[in-house]
Amino acid sequence: MERTGRLSTPRGVRLRRSFGARGALFLILAVLLGAAAKLQLLEVDEYATAAKNNRLRPLMIHAPRGTIYDRRGLVIAENVPAYQVLLMPGRTDSMNAQIRRLQPVLGITDRQIDYARRKWQRQRHLPMVLMSDAPPEVVARLEESRRQFPGVLLFEYAKRRYSAGDAVAHFIGYVSEISEAELSDSVRYSGYSQGQWIGKQGLEKQYERLLGGSPGINYLEIDAMGRIKRWLPEELGVPPIPGKDLQLHLDLDLQRYIQGIFPKKFNGAFVALDPQTGGVLAYYSEPSYDPNLFTGGISVAAYDSLKNDPDKPLIDRVAGSAQPPASTWKLPVAAMALEEKVIRPEEFMPIPCTGGMTYGRYARCWEPKGHGRVDLIRGIMLSCDVYFYQVGIRLSLKRYLETGTKLGFQKRTGIDLPTEVRNIFPRDLDWWVQNYRYMPKDNEVLSMAIGQGPVTMTPLKMAHLFAAMARSDGKALAPRLAVTEKDSVTLDLGISGETIEWLRKGMRRVIGPGGTAQLTRLPYWDAMGKTGTAQACANCPLRDHAWFVGMAGPPGKDPEIVAAMFLQHGEHGWTASDFVAAGMNFYLNRKYGRPFEMFATPRQRFARGLYVDTNWLYSPVVDPIPGVGWPPNAVRARAVRPPPRPPAAPAGPPLLGTPRDTTPR
Repeated sequence: MERTGRLSTPRGVRLRRSFGARGALFLILAVLLGAAAKLQLLEVDEYATAAKNNRLRPLMIHAPRGTIYDRRGLVIAENVPAYQVLLMPGRTDSMNAQIRRLQPVLGITDRQIDYARRKWQRQRHLPMVLMSDAPPEVVARLEESRRQFPGVLLFEYAKRRYSAGDAVAHFIGYVSEISEAELSDSVRYSGYSQGQWIGKQGLEKQYERLLGGSPGINYLEIDAMGRIKRWLPEELGVPPIPGKDLQLHLDLDLQRYIQGIFPKKFNGAFVALDPQTGGVLAYYSEPSYDPNLFTGGISVAAYDSLKNDPDKPLIDRVAGSAQPPASTWKLPVAAMALEEKVIRPEEFMPIPCTGGMTYGRYARCWEPKGHGRVDLIRGIMLSCDVYFYQVGIRLSLKRYLETGTKLGFQKRTGIDLPTEVRNIFPRDLDWWVQNYRYMPKDNEVLSMAIGQGPVTMTPLKMAHLFAAMARSDGKALAPRLAVTEKDSVTLDLGISGETIEWLRKGMRRVIGPGGTAQLTRLPYWDAMGKTGTAQACANCPLRDHAWFVGMAGPPGKDPEIVAAMFLQHGEHGWTASDFVAAGMNFYLNRKYGRPFEMFATPRQRFARGLYVDTNWLYSPVVDPIPGVGWPPNAVRARAVRPPPRPPAAPAGPPLLGTPRDTTPR
């Protein structure tokens, strides 16, 4: 029988096998030692970091936004402490169990939980935000039951608050978390990350880079079960960089005053400008809303309530909505005609006003009885449509469009807000072809000359146009809410000082005896303005809209405030004139140290049985002497009132937050 086994293998073969096995063993050991060396020497930092990340959780620290102040240093937007409820990331079943136990404590809905989950899915290594701006009672309940929720963190942060609330909503904006669409905008939001809060509207958005600052990072240490052990020292994180403060031209006291006197039965807008600086002194839209509702995210129910409100409180009626300017537009038309030399101020038009005139069609004047023969000053004072029809005819439709386009009537004012809309003013005759598929007739200029037809302007634009007439050079600076070093002229009417003075003479008489706002006269200031009544729609039962644009200042000087007001379905321009006059009087009285007057205009005072100097009220308007003031023949309002009369009917309750009338009677 042939032998087999170890001894039967030749020695050389066995040696070769032995060397091969040992070589393979050494090779395996070398690979293992190399891998160990790589781990211990070359990749130690990487794996140490990974181990650290499993133990540490980063939390974004929102940078405190810059405070926003008004012109006198009153706070408009500030930061206050608030709390977020965060859930540490972990196994899905464990997190779901925690959420089910937390839901009755937090009082959140399934919809809110789903939204929190969707956000967390995008960055699963970060904590899940279950609730922002937790109410005090929720914070108290969580503090009491902290041991029951080991993976839950109450995180304190700086929350945005607007102390003036709905008085400032339409220009201040609000702050909320950056969206996916905004994150994808690599130009505007370069360097931003998920979870960061940004300005969403108004000044908060316009000056986001200035106000926002840069967020920081702090770290939490957790154990293997996901339970919070401790905060790491702040020096191990990245501190946030606070945003910078922002000061405004706005007068918050004037803003609150306008909100208090604004007639709540009308939707509308009020805006006031300093014509010398372009500063926005007041900016109010009615109805309004509380911007604090949006901070950190508004509830679905609250947003649906605002969105479905038939009065549309989210619309900014100052710069975000344009309307036919009606007879307030007659001043820019007159300025064009004077500079184009098609009319002379002292000239009477050849066709007298008898209630209307014919030019291709019959066009009525607002006064059926007519105004007779009028010149420029009386045309402005009486707001005679027939006079301005003839001004438009002399300009001609083509020249009217060319000149208006050159002056920039269709352009935005350039205010430092992101939502200003363009105004409507046809560039040329082709505009009708493009929009209505017909070539306009020459008589189209009739309606446009009185601010109707295809002419719509925002209240801000009208204030901007009148600001140019309030300056001696006929130019207007871009309106500015924030105090910045950038002052630029965005409107130049190209009118002379003589033209400006003729226009002011007409506007002074609008609020004088026989004018369309004759009970709006102010006793201490050189006040002037123009009424407007805009047709809401043709042959419909809706009331017309009311406009008034005014300006005022010390006699003998250029006006120091220009204000425009629009009242939807206010019916008559003088309806708005009282509120504009009251706002201008409030601002100038404060500026020059005069006592506050709750009811400044004769119409307001007559209605409440308060004293009015009728000798002054019905005295002829006298133009002040530039650089001097009222001439000697001007009738002054009595500084000393006569003895009190018997008690009159109650004047009604005082406005909330507004001092009582302290002027002597």
